[in-house]
Amino acid sequence: MQRVLPIVAEVAGRFPERTVFTRFITPVGPSQMPGMWRRYYERWRETTRERLDPHLLDLMPQLAQLAPPAVVIDKTRYSAFAEPYLHAHLMDRKADGLIVTGSETDVCVLATVLGAVDLGYRVIIVRDAICSSSDEGHDALLRVYHGRYTEQIETADADSVLRRWAAA
Repeated sequence: MQRVLPIVAEVAGRFPERTVFTRFITPVGPSQMPGMWRRYYERWRETTRERLDPHLLDLMPQLAQLAPPAVVIDKTRYSAFAEPYLHAHLMDRKADGLIVTGSETDVCVLATVLGAVDLGYRVIIVRDAICSSSDEGHDALLRVYHGRYTEQIETADADSVLRRWAAA
């Protein structure tokens, strides 16, 4: 995360008024979650808010300084689209595409990107602005994003995205 954070901040900082940050907020305890999520938090209880340092759920300071005008949406599932407010916000903004940065490439980014594809958004993943705690999972998903979903998901490096915005 330390490697990609400056890149994420630069991308988000280009148009903070069009930026949406999503934060994965864990429940206070496992009993607050349905189904397999309850089992998950029983196994990983140290990630619940009853045990976790609440500051670990804050945006990184380099990103927090952008909000507002950037919008922060809290989510309780991997996909940011599991929270109906995100899609409603994007529709209100008349957004038809997403520039995706963040973590975890093979968990939250994957779920959110596929949710965006399902809703018909153009998706551009910034390759050098996503990360994972699993190098193997990160590398595998970059191959999948780039090779399997070529009609629905684009990948680009941050310099290319930023240059394109400068030219627009």
